Amino acid sequence: MDNFNFYSPTEFLFGRDRENECGAYIKKYGGKKVLLHYGGGSAIRSGLLDRVKSSLEREKIDYIELGNVQPNPRDTKVYEGIEICKKEKIDFILSVGGGSCIDSSKAIALGALYDGDFWDFYGTGKPVEAALPIGTVLTIAAAGSEGSGASVITKEEGMLKRDTCSDLLRPKFSILNPELTCTLPTYQTACGATDIIAHVFERYFTNTEEVETTDRLCEALLITMLKETPRVIAEPNNYQARANIMWAGTVAHNDIVGVGRSQDWNSHMIEHELSGLYDCAHGAGLAVVMPAWMEFVCDHNIMRFAQMAVRVFGCEMNFENPKMTAINGINAFRRFLHEIGMPINFEELGAKEEDIPKLVAKLGIQGETGGFQPLTAEDVTQILKIAVNAKVV
Repeated sequence: MDNFNFYSPTEFLFGRDRENECGAYIKKYGGKKVLLHYGGGSAIRSGLLDRVKSSLEREKIDYIELGNVQPNPRDTKVYEGIEICKKEKIDFILSVGGGSCIDSSKAIALGALYDGDFWDFYGTGKPVEAALPIGTVLTIAAAGSEGSGASVITKEEGMLKRDTCSDLLRPKFSILNPELTCTLPTYQTACGATDIIAHVFERYFTNTEEVETTDRLCEALLITMLKETPRVIAEPNNYQARANIMWAGTVAHNDIVGVGRSQDWNSHMIEHELSGLYDCAHGAGLAVVMPAWMEFVCDHNIMRFAQMAVRVFGCEMNFENPKMTAINGINAFRRFLHEIGMPINFEELGAKEEDIPKLVAKLGIQGETGGFQPLTAEDVTQILKIAVNAKVV
């Protein structure tokens, strides 16, 4: 296991009706004038936004609204939010929505205290030096942004999807009420579950040795998702299944399962170009990319893939041919994705094989990009070609 620092300062308020407490927690963390940032109409139709506003009003907290955050959040909305924050002297941002809304809130938070273009921090490694505090009311279990310092934004010019990460962007508090996810369409629920699983796998496939503690934590989360996702699809109002998935989403991405080990993130990097170009759901893109990535890199460490197959998917270990075990595990993963309604190839996603050169070019790989197995531009091309015609076996 490698040396590590682990810092996760977010206060989590988990359970039914906790959104009614957001005003008190904004006050606890010093907020007096709030940008209330939210997504589409569901927060309005469900009455959630009214409950949040009532909570703010009870605490006599002023707020200004900025709605209509899109999936794969855009830089144009971020610029709008930054302008409001600077003009109105906003001192706290409250995100009501899913990962897209939270990521947009984080970008606004850092841009509001920066004299230049917030985009300077995305895809560049430039360290964030200051940001407004944020809180979240989560409405979909997926991105894990409610507990992480990460933010992903799409620049409309060129449809470039890039990320940044800083502990300064970790929310002060996050409200997790599983009931708020019960009205999600089945497809959105499955996309969120896929994103959670991918966040765990990005950490699970490591070159660091002797990481049994975090291996087992990863495997526990994966087994939970394999159990609870079909359950919640069959029973959308099952509170306990929703609760297990929501907490798994947070734990999967606050990095408790990634400490002390190298991580990969090449599947996310590749998928960002798919959702940037086609505006598909991030989880759907990951369902197509990640099994193809697994097929391409499994020879790098057959025993790690065999371990996944046995411990997570219950495959029988073939000691004479460990690669067969590894392939069985990858096939089991793809079958699971298919069973929960996820696309598994380009056609089902709505992607085009002729766009592969464009997708690879947008990545801008010079030499190799690091991870579990470093990839060249040609490697990424081969992974995408595997994804074109992938089938359930």
